[in-house]
Amino acid sequence: MLEARPSELLNIDRAVERLLALASSVTEVETVALSEAVGRISAEEVLAPCDLPPFDASAMDGYAVSAAGANNTRVKRFRVVGESLAGHPATCPVTEGAAVRIFTGAVLPTDADAVLLQEDATTGRGFVSTAEPVRSGQHVRRRGHDIATGATLCAPHTKLSAYHATWLAACGIASVRVKRRVRVAVASTGDELTAPGQPLGMGQIYDSNRFALSTLLGQKACDIVDLGCLADDREAVREALANAVRHADLIVTSGGVSVGSADFVKDVIAELGEVEFWRIAMKPGKPLTVGRIDQALVIGLPGNPVSTIVTYLLFVAPAIDKTAGAKPPEPLILRARLERPVRHTLGRREYMRGDLRTSDGELLVRTTGDQSSNRLSTFANANCLVIIDENVSDMAAGETVGVIPLQDETAHLLCK
Repeated sequence: MLEARPSELLNIDRAVERLLALASSVTEVETVALSEAVGRISAEEVLAPCDLPPFDASAMDGYAVSAAGANNTRVKRFRVVGESLAGHPATCPVTEGAAVRIFTGAVLPTDADAVLLQEDATTGRGFVSTAEPVRSGQHVRRRGHDIATGATLCAPHTKLSAYHATWLAACGIASVRVKRRVRVAVASTGDELTAPGQPLGMGQIYDSNRFALSTLLGQKACDIVDLGCLADDREAVREALANAVRHADLIVTSGGVSVGSADFVKDVIAELGEVEFWRIAMKPGKPLTVGRIDQALVIGLPGNPVSTIVTYLLFVAPAIDKTAGAKPPEPLILRARLERPVRHTLGRREYMRGDLRTSDGELLVRTTGDQSSNRLSTFANANCLVIIDENVSDMAAGETVGVIPLQDETAHLLCK
């Protein structure tokens, strides 16, 4: 059902909530090699098949000793009776007063319960001594210190990162059960669009939106069906969407959702299925449309390039996570101080492209120039979205705003 009358705008938080309620998670499951699992959604709980580490190990280079009785004299002196290297454990036990030369990661010898750091040791003529205290357990990684057999390595519905996969590999796991990929059909609309690499005709521009969507979707657990660029023709749009719902879980279009005479996407969604809501109280991206045709969720994004990207980040990305079987994460919102004033009109929440940096331990942000929704340069030079609340007007330099780091920047954002 249509959420709002044409004159009304839907609050963005409510719109995201409505969208995620409409998204249904896929149920089919498959087994994939661990090397192919990053970015996929776990279908079941994964339990540790072994202790990690699988034995008591040294955390440092030094000498494995028994702490019992070692502190009876000011200077502790041990006879070196063997050597334990990673992959080549010592075979001799460590009796009181004896020591085994040991290296990081090597098996702790039988009866040893402490490691004397080599920098705290004095060696000579088969003996090692130290004036430092020797405590049971010092510099020792106990068996199962990282994880014990049978403990949970990965919960169901987890989006597997490189860090998850590394932990699974360390436990000897070579394959995992994951949800199947989401099938996403992508189309752009507009008679003015032509493919990059082709000559431009009079009044034409290059189709960057479909490229942006395909590139961003490539970071998700989905398979992309490219519907191409659809003409500004009602029957062409109708045929493309009617065919797409036969094999797609989600259809994402750009353009054709506003009020122009050649904007047919919203009307076709209503004709073939149902429009759930249209027009959001946000900038850029107000004309965004969400609906359903049969079992496919349809998200019609605005056609201006910046609007397409912003609405993808705020709406499509979490919808795909939900459809893939994961719980969409809450956006990471940091607080930063404006370096320059910004102009803003009350009524719609605005997402400006910004440059976030640190100075003397403080987060500072500035917008990346003219914020018109056609200017992709504002993204090319941005590392965050600056949130200007719908309830405020112009903001002065020095005021505090929320910022959402763009994905590629989060790993090194605070090191700029």
